[in-house]
Amino acid sequence: MRNLLVTMMYDGKGYHGWQIQNNALTVQEVFQNALRKVVSTVPDIKGCSRTDSGVHANMYCVSFHTEHTIPCERLTAALNRFLPQSVAVTNVREVADDFHARYSCIGKEYIYKIWNSEIRNPFLDGYALHYWYSLDETLLNRAAQYFIGCHDFTSFCTVDDSRRKGDFRRTVKAASVVRDENMVTISIEADGFLYNMVRIMVGTLLLVAQGKIDPEKIPDIINKLDRSAAGPTAPPQGLYLNRVIY
Repeated sequence: MRNLLVTMMYDGKGYHGWQIQNNALTVQEVFQNALRKVVSTVPDIKGCSRTDSGVHANMYCVSFHTEHTIPCERLTAALNRFLPQSVAVTNVREVADDFHARYSCIGKEYIYKIWNSEIRNPFLDGYALHYWYSLDETLLNRAAQYFIGCHDFTSFCTVDDSRRKGDFRRTVKAASVVRDENMVTISIEADGFLYNMVRIMVGTLLLVAQGKIDPEKIPDIINKLDRSAAGPTAPPQGLYLNRVIY
């Protein structure tokens, strides 16, 4: 029995997230369909994370056990043959038997792209948030530094009945806001993320940009442990799972 780690990237625009659903097309479904054509069965697949509808991944990892003897490099090519153009496997390698794509992960990095221009870019439809008001990336970067550290991020989590229990503490290791001409990119690296955490952080930073929240008030928002204290949840189309750290 082999334990394989598959690394891929995908365009999430046409999918309802990663995780399999009964009535919607997901990335997991098309991956499983391709895997079945190659190894004739569908193993128990462990994904590194859930991603919401419309969210993209520059790096996404899954692991599974299989008795199939296909070499890793041939599995990469075979999967890409059967996957749609919106999904591509970049690497397959054997890992330790106890490796788990989710539980062995020690960190992830998400980025959020904002097209900051009065004129929309048709080629970024579904791939970046179009925000036509002026953004001061230096101000936003200063505000983002307050996210760094180990905090209870209840204020930055969409909480429904299935998520009311548990540890809401996460350690943000790095945060930045940078501009490349009209593209503003927000990056957050942490040991883990809560549901909608990055999108709520982005929504809060946009309130900072609008002068509705002072950057120095971010710690107060964190300490309130109250979702209503933070900003709105930014749309999904600008969000990318950028890096998975093992």
